[in-house]
Amino acid sequence: MGYLGRRIGKSQDTGNATADGTGAGILDLFTNGYFQRQGNVFNAPGLSGTALVATGGVISDYADGPTVYRAHIFTSTGTFTVTTAATGFLPNNVEYLVVAGGGCGGGYAGGGGGAGGFRTNVVGHPLASPSPFPVSTSPGSYTVTVGSGGAGSVGSFTSGNPSWFGIVGVSTITSAGGGNGGGAGYSNGPGRTGGSGGGGASYGSYLTGYAGNTPPTSPPQGNPGGNGTDAPLYRTGGGGGAGGAGGNGTPTVSGNGGIGTSITITGITTHYAGGGGGVGPSGGPSPTAYQGLGGLGGGGNGGSQDAGGALNTAGTHATFATGGGGGGIVSQSGTDSNTSAGGNGGSGIVVVRYQIAQLTAAQKATGGAISYYGGKTIHTFTSSGTFATEPNWTSATVEYVVIGGGGGGGGTGDGGSYSDAGGGGGAGAYRTGTTPIGAHPVSTSIQVGAGGAGAFATPNTGDGVTGTSSFFGPPITSPGGGGGATGAAAGTPNSGAPGASGGGGAREPASGGPATGSPFPGTIGATPTSGWGHAGGASTGPQGAGGGGGAGGAGQNDPGNGRGGLGMQLPTTFRNPTFVAPGSGPARGFGGAGPTSPPFSGADTSGSFWFAGGGGSGGDYGGGGSTTASAGGGGPAVGTPYAGAGDGSPSPGNGSPARENTGSGGGGGGGGTGSPTKVAGGSGGSGIVIIAYPS
Repeated sequence: MGYLGRRIGKSQDTGNATADGTGAGILDLFTNGYFQRQGNVFNAPGLSGTALVATGGVISDYADGPTVYRAHIFTSTGTFTVTTAATGFLPNNVEYLVVAGGGCGGGYAGGGGGAGGFRTNVVGHPLASPSPFPVSTSPGSYTVTVGSGGAGSVGSFTSGNPSWFGIVGVSTITSAGGGNGGGAGYSNGPGRTGGSGGGGASYGSYLTGYAGNTPPTSPPQGNPGGNGTDAPLYRTGGGGGAGGAGGNGTPTVSGNGGIGTSITITGITTHYAGGGGGVGPSGGPSPTAYQGLGGLGGGGNGGSQDAGGALNTAGTHATFATGGGGGGIVSQSGTDSNTSAGGNGGSGIVVVRYQIAQLTAAQKATGGAISYYGGKTIHTFTSSGTFATEPNWTSATVEYVVIGGGGGGGGTGDGGSYSDAGGGGGAGAYRTGTTPIGAHPVSTSIQVGAGGAGAFATPNTGDGVTGTSSFFGPPITSPGGGGGATGAAAGTPNSGAPGASGGGGAREPASGGPATGSPFPGTIGATPTSGWGHAGGASTGPQGAGGGGGAGGAGQNDPGNGRGGLGMQLPTTFRNPTFVAPGSGPARGFGGAGPTSPPFSGADTSGSFWFAGGGGSGGDYGGGGSTTASAGGGGPAVGTPYAGAGDGSPSPGNGSPARENTGSGGGGGGGGTGSPTKVAGGSGGSGIVIIAYPS
């Protein structure tokens, strides 16, 4: 299974929601909006057609064997809009996943919350509806509603909210919210039915679990919650899940949440709609002895008490964007039951996917964000991972770009009656070429270097931090850029740090950091093993600072504004024109913006795909409080930096951070008069590793 849908932070199966039912990262918008758009995919011989074109949600393209899909992933309400119908062999039917919000866990001695309803028509899934879902351009707008999870606030317990996809009066798919768990007495009382039902309480009138698949659908969208048990055991029931009923309370444990069900519609196999666990009441030999666990698929764990009745573990919230049920909770010993609150249900998710191409063969390697352009498969790593060839691998070599993390910008001086500008951070090494991949199948470690932190100035210390190395297997390594110098107090010069490209110096006379990279020869092509890099700019004027070095040129000296060194454009193999940044402005494509008049041989006029620029220096003190700052990456002016590098700040102010995954340097902090505030430099951009080979 190959995939484009990369994640940052915790996965869907492990990240917890916040108290309001949001929280916990699921899909990184930058990665999915930026990298996961299909370029020129070459269909298998004899197959002709153009794919359906649509907008909405977070877009993720991925290959499942030789079939290439595009998924639109909605974790909040939006619109799926079809602008162009498919032609030829490619379908105008879409596959969907619609998961509703989960119910909250029951309060005082409460059962687990039921999962949100789960509905899909993905062929081969055990819960799939056999009905296709055709879409068209007339009308072409399909409403997507993502249900929120039920809130378990004090004295109020709510079911999850429904999710749906379609056009009212034409065709809609609706999943019902999960029912909340039952509680014992007062306003914590009854649970509810739903997509999956809530679990029963441990005593009182609400012991019986609540029905799932309400309203009924075929195939069923969920299952019932488990039953609780009254005195002398006091065990609660787990909430129902899409893949199974909630567990009943037993003499040994409260009920676990019903298991969810897995699906690979986003490109990553993920469980959804697990039920919440029932609370473990007091009397156990340990705090978690009788605690019911959340079902796989985002369900929250039940809370627990020790033998003395004191609250030890609160019921947990369900996971964001899974439709899981919340865990049941107990009140603290000696408090009224109305002070109890159940764990929140998880919000739902809606995914719509369709086929966009058929490759001539199954995917030949895995790892990173995979796209297709110009007859080649491209793997883009924005975080560390593994590039692994498959048994059907055929290419003798791969083409690569490896860029180290950029250096952080320098800060200001002593923060007293005046402060001196900080130097710009240097860029990480830019290295490109071809290499044999070795015996097959083979796995190669990928490291994406972190950008260096910007300085936070203290007297004579606190320079920008050097970035860390990126590598494609340790033999192909690109070191990080040097940190920019902080404007020192009491007239002390401070040189920039060495690196792949050096950081800018601060307070004259101070030199820029030397570069371990080799000077750019003037034409984009294979680099030496050191990669391309240049020295940082020097400080030769009063209280000024130099720009950080870039892959395409040295940092500029001060006076002269200390502009960051020019970055570098990617080789033509990697310039997929469909990689367009979300939003507007000059920064088109992944990486950063660049000049539209080619500054050297091999560059184009797109103004896209620029990396590894030096950070600009801050505005200097200059005896009169100058507010002149410097552009990063060789940009023409502050506010229009090239290569995603950080601009320097006017006086006084923090330097701008570099854009992530550009390997560019951070901007220097701005100095000035009359400011006691210490000023920080901008952080360097993390690096990137990109690999290409014939599809």
